[in-house]
Amino acid sequence: MPWEPLTTGPVRPSRLGETLDRVLAGLGAPPASTLEVVERAWPDLVGPAAAAALHPVAIRSGSLVVRTSDPVWAGQARWLEGAVVEGLERLLGAGVVTALEARVDRRGDGR
Repeated sequence: MPWEPLTTGPVRPSRLGETLDRVLAGLGAPPASTLEVVERAWPDLVGPAAAAALHPVAIRSGSLVVRTSDPVWAGQARWLEGAVVEGLERLLGAGVVTALEARVDRRGDGR
């Protein structure tokens, strides 16, 4: 069968970020730029030592997931949860991040 173009009409190109945000919204996740806002504010939210050890990697169902290579820092994250949630509420609005979840990844530097 020879190749033929689709006959459904012109397809308007869309920005990748807009498409990604629509997919994330369908999954119940905040826009992709939300994690970027978190990463920029992270050292101010948790301090330089914690920011070096705990790395934000995702926001899933209202939980900010941070990764670390050190179980001690995973425990420390529990103590930081209230301040992080409160700080992110000021930056992102209420209900975007409601919890902090630390995961230990011993494969590297936790990133």
